[in-house]
Order: sequence, then structure tokens, then C-alpha cells
Amino acid sequence: MGDERGFRVRALGEIAIRCRDLAAMERFYGEVIGLELLSRRPGGITFFRIAEGHAGHTAVLALFAAAADGPAPATGGGSSLHHIALSLGWQEQEAAIAWYARIGQPCRIEHFDWIGWRGVFTEDPEGNTVELVAARPEGA
Repeated sequence: MGDERGFRVRALGEIAIRCRDLAAMERFYGEVIGLELLSRRPGGITFFRIAEGHAGHTAVLALFAAAADGPAPATGGGSSLHHIALSLGWQEQEAAIAWYARIGQPCRIEHFDWIGWRGVFTEDPEGNTVELVAARPEGA
């Protein structure tokens, strides 16, 4: 069926989150998670680099400030967003677990044996679940 479409999705290009407190979210994704700030744009939009991406399009996290006169965006369990998963290497995931412990960032660890992954879950300042996921190396 993929051949008749003439295209195949290769990578995630962007995750966009509407935020009640843009400054707190910028601090979390920049300082706690360690994403590189790409740009702060007029109108309350901030872009962070996630990874190289595909075909010249950098994979990004975009944070959008919620309209001051509009309803607050639903987050956590009230949102349709279940969680964001960001991939990294196994040893870097070990460092992330230690980093969270050092700065007092609550987290939980879950093992997905059916596929050989481990997830380290935490929450951003607005209650969205953020997972740092790694594939278990051979022999681990």
C-alpha cells in the first residue's frame, strides 16, 4: 500500500504544546531536559531543537503561549496529549536518572520488555508527561 502513495514518513518533525506559563516551560525544556534553544519568535512562540531530523528539517519542540484572553489549555489527564517521548542512548538515560535525582525532579522508570526499551517518565511544569526512552543494549 505504501508504494501507491509515493511517500513514506521518515521522522517526527515537530511537537507543539500550547502553554499557560511559557517561561516555566522554557526553563524546564531548556534547563531540566537540556534541549537547545533555537529561537524565540514574536507572539509567544519558542522553538527548541530535539534532533537533526530528516532531509534538512530539524526535529523541534515548539512552545506556544496560550492567548491571555482565551481558555487555559488542558494539560495532564485533561488533555488529549498522552505523553512526549524523547530518545537517547542507554548510558545517557542513566545520566538523566542521576540528574533528575540531583535536582529533585520526580520520575518513574518503566521497562517495556516486549520491545527492549526503558522509559524514564517525569512531568513538565504544566503536568504533561515527558519520557526519556532508550533501547536496551545487547547484554544489558
